[in-house]
Amino acid sequence: MPTRKRYWLMKSEPNTYSYADLVRAGRTSWEGVRNYQARNLLRDEVKLGDEVLFYHSSCDPPGAVGICRVVREGYPDHTAFDEASPYYDEKSDPEKPRWYMVDVEPVRALTRTVTLEELKAQAKRLGDFALIRKGNRLSVIPVSAAQWKVILALEQARSDDT
Repeated sequence: MPTRKRYWLMKSEPNTYSYADLVRAGRTSWEGVRNYQARNLLRDEVKLGDEVLFYHSSCDPPGAVGICRVVREGYPDHTAFDEASPYYDEKSDPEKPRWYMVDVEPVRALTRTVTLEELKAQAKRLGDFALIRKGNRLSVIPVSAAQWKVILALEQARSDDT
């Protein structure tokens, strides 16, 4: 029985790695995630072919800027073993890895940024969407199929209509 495609939102600071960087590279590993809940999603839940909203955080304005696709499922994040990496973790062991990553490739840039402000304004339509939940700081967030449709509909809406 084939598995159903799932949807995700993954955050990146554009001054560290932007959607334009992904387009230039053609593919990248989503490394450096150092939160156990997000790690568990990358290791156990994110699957080949799943689609991802690429979200720019810690910028003005924060928001979804592109879509990418998972092209390699969770595998050990080698940056945790590299002492020269900013993501080095001395407690991570290649024999028993602590951190995982996936690989993604770009699908398309959104026609415009769908801002966090717009998403918050659609709280009723988005339901229990972790991104707009108070106190949420996860860098990998599940997105339901219904939430995915709402967000892509917002992309098509004119800014002054939202």
